[in-house]
Amino acid sequence: MRDKVLLFINGDAPKSLPNPETYDLIACTDGAFHYLKRMGFPLDKLDFISGDFDSHSGSDENIYHEKFIHTPDQNQTDFYKALDIIMEKGGKNVDVFGGSGGEQDHFLGNLTVAYAFKNKLEVKFYDEFSEYYFIPKHFTLKGIKDKMVSLYPFPTAENITTKGLNWPLDSGSLNIISRIGTRNFAVEDEVSITYETGDLLIFIGKNYL
Repeated sequence: MRDKVLLFINGDAPKSLPNPETYDLIACTDGAFHYLKRMGFPLDKLDFISGDFDSHSGSDENIYHEKFIHTPDQNQTDFYKALDIIMEKGGKNVDVFGGSGGEQDHFLGNLTVAYAFKNKLEVKFYDEFSEYYFIPKHFTLKGIKDKMVSLYPFPTAENITTKGLNWPLDSGSLNIISRIGTRNFAVEDEVSITYETGDLLIFIGKNYL
C-alpha cells in the first residue's frame, strides 16, 4: 500500500517544498506542475500528473508524458479527481500543498472536496500560515503549547469539550452562522477535543505566539 501521499494542487505555491523522500506516492494537478517546475522540484519523483489540462497543455514536457492522467470530467474539480486516483492507488494519508491562496472560491471548494473524502482519506492541508484538516470526534494534539488553534464548524458541531486551550469549551456548540471558534491558542502542551455531532475543521498555526 502506498500509504503516505504528497499532492500539489493549483493554489498558491508553497514557500518551501517538503522532502519527497518521506512519501510513498507523489502527484500534482496540471496547474501545480508549473510552480513545481519553476521551484526546481525533482519532477522525476512525480508518480502522476492529473487534470483536464486547462492549465497545462500536456505536450511541452515530452519526458513526462507517461505520467499524465487526463481527467476531463467537468462535473468535478481537478483536486477531487486527483483524490479519486490516489484512492485507486491505495493512498490513505494525503498531505496537500497549494490548497489555499489564489481565488477564494477555489479555497472553499477545496475544503468541500476534503469534506467529501473525510471518511475515505486523511487529508491535511499545509500553507505558509497553518495546517488544517477535519478532525474525528475524539482528537488529541501534542507539542503545540502557545500555537494558534482555531476550530471551525462545517457547518455545525455540538457538545464540544476542549482541554488545553486558552478559551475552553465545555459541552458547547459552534455554528457557522452564530458562533465559530477561531483565534484560540494552546496553553498546554497537549490539547484534547471531543464533540458528539457535526464536523469540525481545525487550523493549527505554524508559528508560536
